[in-house]
Amino acid sequence: MLQRFDERNRDLLVSINGRLVHRDEARISPFDSAVQGGDAVWEGLRLYGGRIFKLIEHLDRLRASAKALAFAEIPEHEALILDIRRTLEANGMSDGVHIRLTLTRGEKVTSGMDPRLNRSGPTLIVLAEHKPPVYDGGGIRLITSSIRRPPPDVLDPRIHHANLLPSILAKIEANLAGADDALMLDTQGFIAETNATHVFLVEDGGIATAHTRACPEGITRATVLALCEGNGIPCEVRDLSTTDAYRADEMFCTGTMGELAPVIEVDGRTIGSGRVGPVTRRLSELYARETATVGYPILEN
Repeated sequence: MLQRFDERNRDLLVSINGRLVHRDEARISPFDSAVQGGDAVWEGLRLYGGRIFKLIEHLDRLRASAKALAFAEIPEHEALILDIRRTLEANGMSDGVHIRLTLTRGEKVTSGMDPRLNRSGPTLIVLAEHKPPVYDGGGIRLITSSIRRPPPDVLDPRIHHANLLPSILAKIEANLAGADDALMLDTQGFIAETNATHVFLVEDGGIATAHTRACPEGITRATVLALCEGNGIPCEVRDLSTTDAYRADEMFCTGTMGELAPVIEVDGRTIGSGRVGPVTRRLSELYARETATVGYPILEN
């Protein structure tokens, strides 16, 4: 699975610290903290019919992550919303859009990791692209990566930081194996997530998903859990192993970029019937209904 360039994005305007520039001219300083050490936090947002789904929850997570990293300055929600709105309006966007919101610690006076070198900042980047859900609706194939997700005593996964090297290394393994993505385990050998999404298993009509000890507290994950509770679908959060995945009736991944993506194979084993299962299909429909009717009205009438 490789995303393809969408011609509608050729002349995008990107917002950098409130200044809208053509994508080919968008630049940040070589002294920016994101360049120097991946010292940044980010959120992925999705626009449905003029509304951003779970916008405030995403902005709350961005702020919480920046606070955990001791950013000296964190923009208020109102300022972030204004910048997002201006970017969408400048690009004439109203639907089927993915927004990458990145906040770095800012620019340093000289290269180095010490935050005391930061004398200006933060840097705010709003990148909005025409982008439908990125996964194949017919199902994706996973392999188990050798790269482990660290526990909180190494790096707390609740910090939604921009240093994505473990995920990138896992994705490289998936690419080399001819799979779509990689399943990542924690240091105890339990399933954490994939390199980009959370994981759900379906067993006897019920749902199980992994704890978030070694992965972010996903907003789409939380939405799916709420949909299960509100629609009488049994669901539990517990430790899951690859064996649980191999023998599951159905399996799917969740995330803002790809919504709900069925998984039909893991490590060469066919999951269930090898097709999209009824529980996955039902939850996908419930999720689509939710995103079609709920969200922050970002565009002014």
